[in-house]
Amino acid sequence: MTLQRRILLTGFEPFGGEAVNPSADVVQALHGGDLAGHEVVGLVLPCEFDRSLRVLGEAIAAHEPSLVLALGQAASRGEISIERVAINLDDARIADNAGAEPIDAPIVPGGPAAYFSTLPVKAMVSALREAGLPAGLSCSAGTYVCNHVFYWLQHRLAGTGVRSGFVHLPLLPVQAARRPGQLPSMGLQLMTNGVRLALQTALTVATDLRVSGGSLG
Repeated sequence: MTLQRRILLTGFEPFGGEAVNPSADVVQALHGGDLAGHEVVGLVLPCEFDRSLRVLGEAIAAHEPSLVLALGQAASRGEISIERVAINLDDARIADNAGAEPIDAPIVPGGPAAYFSTLPVKAMVSALREAGLPAGLSCSAGTYVCNHVFYWLQHRLAGTGVRSGFVHLPLLPVQAARRPGQLPSMGLQLMTNGVRLALQTALTVATDLRVSGGSLG
């Protein structure tokens, strides 16, 4: 009997005083589904620098995924942001959910300064835009827990042949309405559709597009 291949899709629990996190909601919406012959295994990570990596590492070992996509929340962004690069730096502006607030700290001491996503990031952005979904290519995943997980994920899977990357999602409308100013937001169904299409593209496109990243940012 041939076991079905798996995608590991992760999001984060709410943080910073929020009651919800769109990345967790999208993960829960797609968990258990089938994409191009792959079962989607959804996992909500703690928004904690240390424990997030332990939970993620255990899930990789348990599920042996053929592709891993991590999701996170980016309050200032109005589109689905496909991240291109993770840097070896923690520099938290607020404490995580366990109270940790690392400043100018390497994620992996002695590790490379940066890792690139191994997903076809430009093809993913292009596919979302062709479907009428707001999307862009980002070259900064920040220096908080999102980048922490992204960098460690790329480091953990380097040389294994398992492709992986990170996507940032906007706030949900209910979150934006509770914050001062005119912050952008996106509905849950639109974000879920976008992540589903991004995953389908990552599974079916072997070689990324040869177009300028500046045209997709």
